[in-house]
Parts: sequence; structure tokens; C-alpha cells
Amino acid sequence: MPPKKKQATGGAQGAKKASGSSAGPSKKAAAAGGSRAANDSSEAGPSKLKAANAVNVRHILCEKHSRATEALEKLQAGERFDKVAQEYSEDKAKAGGSLGWQARGSMVGPFQEVAFALEPSTVDRPKISGLVKTNFGYHIIMVEGRR
Repeated sequence: MPPKKKQATGGAQGAKKASGSSAGPSKKAAAAGGSRAANDSSEAGPSKLKAANAVNVRHILCEKHSRATEALEKLQAGERFDKVAQEYSEDKAKAGGSLGWQARGSMVGPFQEVAFALEPSTVDRPKISGLVKTNFGYHIIMVEGRR
């Protein structure tokens, strides 16, 4: 199944608004491969979310499962997502974990599936995924906005 799907008609919901979005580091950070163990600590019911073409996403990437689990526990204990990302994340998005606005298709595999299933939240009260395994390691994902 190809990673990119463009809808023929965008309707009045702002088709082509994502024309200025950049793929940036998210292609590397969100590259596919691996299994998913997501939504352990989130109520992300896709049926109650409106369809989106882009998400404003943050993540924490750890190569080792034990380090990712430690970060997840801190988040579950109520720590701010951006502070935990600064301490634990091992990629370019280390400064708060922000990947910015990412269009559907710019993130591939399990990372994208989880990102588009999460409800938007804030860094001080994040609705997070569980650990999401890709070929880069283990991600913890949160979404700040959808469009």
C-alpha cells in the first residue's frame, strides 16, 4: 500500500493548505519498519476524530526499550512532554520533540498510523501513545493539532 494518498477533491476544508509543509527530519524520525505497541496510555479513538490531512506532532525517540520505558513512566507521572523530550530523546527534535506540521504521507508506517489516531493535547497535559517501534527505535508520540 503506497504511503501517500491524495484525495481528488478537498472540498471547503482548505484543500492544498499543506503546500508549504516541509518533510524535514520527520521522514527519518518516522520512517517505517517494525511493529506497533501503541495507545497504551491514550484514549485515541479514530472514530471520534475528524479526518485530517496534517498533524502538528511531537515525539521522543529512544534507541533502547528501557530508556523509552523510563521516559514513558515520567510522562505518565505527569511530567511535561517537552521537558521529558529534552532529557530522553536521541534525535534532531530533541528540543521539545517538535516535528511541526506533517502531512499525511510524509510519515510512514506505524508512526503515521499512531500520529493520526491521537487526539490533540498540550505539552503540560499530553495525550500520548504507548511505545511505537520503528527501525529508528522506540517513539512516544503526542499531537498538538490536526488540520
